[in-house]
Amino acid sequence: MAMRDGSVLVADIRNGNVMRILHDGSRQDIAHVGGGPNGLAIGPDQKLYVCNNGGFAWHEEGGISFPTGTAENYAGGSIQRIDLDQGQVETVVDSFEGRTLSGPNDLVFDTEGGFYFTDTGKSFAHAADHGALYYFDGTSLSRVAEGLDQPNGVALSPDGTRLYASETRTARLWWWHVDAPGRLRGGETFLGAGGGNFLYGDPRYRFFDSIAVESAGAVCVGTLLEGGVSVIAPTGYLIERVDVSVDLAITNIAFGGPDLRDAYLTASTTGCLYKMRWARPGLALNFENLAVS
Repeated sequence: MAMRDGSVLVADIRNGNVMRILHDGSRQDIAHVGGGPNGLAIGPDQKLYVCNNGGFAWHEEGGISFPTGTAENYAGGSIQRIDLDQGQVETVVDSFEGRTLSGPNDLVFDTEGGFYFTDTGKSFAHAADHGALYYFDGTSLSRVAEGLDQPNGVALSPDGTRLYASETRTARLWWWHVDAPGRLRGGETFLGAGGGNFLYGDPRYRFFDSIAVESAGAVCVGTLLEGGVSVIAPTGYLIERVDVSVDLAITNIAFGGPDLRDAYLTASTTGCLYKMRWARPGLALNFENLAVS
């Protein structure tokens, strides 16, 4: 997540840390949250909200590392909140209807101060937990879509009337009408996953990860196996694919800078953060202007 002072907040999934990357590339640790911190967003209280997937098992080969399943000490997932001034960590929500969340992945706040988040699920040796899409209004948690295959990225359109979500393994992008906070409506695609409307599917063997939206509405999806960013029009066609072949897994994109054309890209298998100039300005996130520097 890009901050006003030009620093970037990132999650170190493997080591359970959230940190700040400064202009010179140096690192400041913010908090150790344990498990597997992933998606980050600033809330209306100016605190940092963290999707924690509970942790992965990892494999290293040829100088790269990648997740291979569930950590041995996995005890469930949660949404956490960090006080950026004090580094204090608290759990916001960790269960739904008596069952522990499996693997929260990414989140986005609406203008009302509630947030949507994806739960990707968890894979085990002989079974898997299916993921879902949730909404938390600050008090109660509701499941707003299920039946998705490893839901990963989530984002709102510039006017807040559409919610987008990506599926990892299928490399598909879905959307819903937002009728009210936490109330989604699909129905425009026959048997759409999670009741959603189908927008785009990558024809090649790729995976989709997190999402950012441009100010004019195009959806930018971190793309794995052939590292890059897929830019998809709201009408469902591929505008362009930005190649970032230095890494097999470009997992996230965040827009920053005075004109929101500085794109920060996380490269997962090599553990690097890249910055590049983007062709078009990105969309400022709700409450991003409140983010402390």
